[in-house]
Amino acid sequence: MTDTKELWQQICAHLYPQIRHDQFLTWFADTAILRIDNGLVVLGVPTQFAHDWISKHYRSKILDSLQKLSQEPVREITIIVDSALSNSDDSRGVNLSAVVPKSNKKLRKVPKRQEVRVDDENVSIMFNKKYGLNKFIVGKHNRLVHAACQAVAANPGEQWNPLFIYGGVGLGKTHLLQGTGLEILRNNSDAIVVYLTAERFLNEVVDAIKKYNAHDFKARYRNVDCLIIDDIQLLADKDRTQEEFFHIFNELYNSNKQIIISSDKPPKELAGIETRLQSRFEMGMVGEVHFPDYETRLAILQNKCAENEVLLDPEVLDLIARTVSSSIRELEGVLNQAIAQMRLENMTPTVNSVSRLLDRAHNKMAPPAPNGHVELYSNVQKTASSIRNAEDVIEKVAEYFRIEKEELRGTMRKREIMMPRQICMYLIYEVLGLSYDTIGDYFSGRNHTTVLHSYNKIKSRMREDNKLVQDIYALKREMGV
Repeated sequence: MTDTKELWQQICAHLYPQIRHDQFLTWFADTAILRIDNGLVVLGVPTQFAHDWISKHYRSKILDSLQKLSQEPVREITIIVDSALSNSDDSRGVNLSAVVPKSNKKLRKVPKRQEVRVDDENVSIMFNKKYGLNKFIVGKHNRLVHAACQAVAANPGEQWNPLFIYGGVGLGKTHLLQGTGLEILRNNSDAIVVYLTAERFLNEVVDAIKKYNAHDFKARYRNVDCLIIDDIQLLADKDRTQEEFFHIFNELYNSNKQIIISSDKPPKELAGIETRLQSRFEMGMVGEVHFPDYETRLAILQNKCAENEVLLDPEVLDLIARTVSSSIRELEGVLNQAIAQMRLENMTPTVNSVSRLLDRAHNKMAPPAPNGHVELYSNVQKTASSIRNAEDVIEKVAEYFRIEKEELRGTMRKREIMMPRQICMYLIYEVLGLSYDTIGDYFSGRNHTTVLHSYNKIKSRMREDNKLVQDIYALKREMGV
């Protein structure tokens, strides 16, 4: 009879070189061959999450290895969940440290930054390959600016010059700028493309002044095919730096060299930037980067999960996408925390656990209150003052569930109306503290008992209905509470 533990150790050793180190340790920990019966191998895994991931990504590799290494014929493999495998006293699993080579552990490769030589002494190492234009998730609000970047990458200096992109913090401006620069390099590897922040440009100007080599500084950019400056607003009130940039801009523009600029505001609203520069920024294409809509945010999260080779519950992704409504960086940050929690604590993220992550994330952003306490804060909270009465709550709930306000207030008893109506009553009581009788007046004169029943029903269901928790949480965030 085959020693299943020894066979599984051989299989793991055979699979390890084919799988990334951290992925191997994550998904193959606490796994074991439970039995082999008539050519059918039963593989045990500790969680449903591991079952789904291994089934989708590694099943064929495992079967191939079994057919090569098993002394008995293997025709099929089935994967089942056996939670006891994760117990410390369960001896069926294989010690993966015996499988992973100690002297040559595979490490996740960090993508090298693109080095772009400007001259013999100056090399830009600012490009990061993860910012490819093809990796930018395009939504309906950012389609135009993304198309402009593609056009510039295809024909630099010929169309949309300069390309000026503006928008708030964490909305993807740097991604678009670097992605365009990388695409120009892919199309022409001999092109001289320089990306730098306005802060770095300022430091170079100061350094040139200190060393009395302003001529060399200007010459450095004379042969550049594409100059990309991020966060141009940082040059506000820096007169000497703006003067140098003005001359560089003119020289490159007159030579049909591409210029790409980003800012937090459109050109005309850049306080402290010279009027002559503002007018030049408007000579080409000016495009705004918007915060993506819900569908695009969800697509971003799904794409990041694919990049990290993880599967998260769709309800978890939905909660993050609905709740984070100010910054893509915050969106990805919450997701990264959930992934880290899964990998480091061997814990499957749930709606409740991610809700706590979101609370902590917003708490870190909280400014000190006048009384010395820290209050929960998020950009969404700016709308808190708009929740003045029950009508405001009714409007928010109607928008969220995409139904008419009159239907919420009315007597219709369809489930798709009744549940939002009960949620609405619950939120009015929780947020505004109105009496049950007063709340009932907003809903076709319903009595005290009906409102109390609705409140208690929602409160009770939240203990077991993750989707309801998600909806309540998202609605409170939208209301800033």
